[in-house]
Amino acid sequence: GAFKLGLEYFSANGPQGIKLISDTGVKIFLDLKFHDIPNTVAGAIKAILDLQPYMFTVHLSGGYNMLHKANEVVKEYCEINSLKKPIILGVSVLTSIDNNDFLSLGIKGKVEDQVIRLAKLAKDAGLDGLVSSAKELQIIRKEIGQDLILVTPGIRPLGGEINDQKRIVTPSQAINNGANYLVIGRPITASNDPRKSLDDLSKEI
Repeated sequence: GAFKLGLEYFSANGPQGIKLISDTGVKIFLDLKFHDIPNTVAGAIKAILDLQPYMFTVHLSGGYNMLHKANEVVKEYCEINSLKKPIILGVSVLTSIDNNDFLSLGIKGKVEDQVIRLAKLAKDAGLDGLVSSAKELQIIRKEIGQDLILVTPGIRPLGGEINDQKRIVTPSQAINNGANYLVIGRPITASNDPRKSLDDLSKEI
């Protein structure tokens, strides 16, 4: 597994904050969801590669050119600097978004239709994996097969708080649906007894 550090942590602590944790020897999942024009994303990715993240994220809605550029710059930079290539994950549809949100965004169709389109885009652009709700895992596996690593956020234990997530599942459901990695945040970090919460999650898994 790895420790996921996202925008909130990065904004407060910057690259040095990432390095402090990385220097302890743990793996880092750097969840910054890069999304901009191809050259800007490429420059931003170069700036974080020396931190040697285990995984990092880009938004699939940035389009093929952005994703392809991201993949190429990672391979080139890591080869030149003798770094281990991180896993590049494409973020499909945020787990806080549902079909009603799609209507307000002017997107036709259902969330799962968009997730499949973006999963195919991730594969075409050469990315390693995909971040998506476990509710779409089975259809992704059916349409894409085993080619992509699937990382699943929106994990909540039985009886847990939903918070701002809309498309959530339990850990065991996610694994049964084909997830390779689970992202589990607030059920542990917001707990009065994080160790017990982690133990309870492990027992369910």
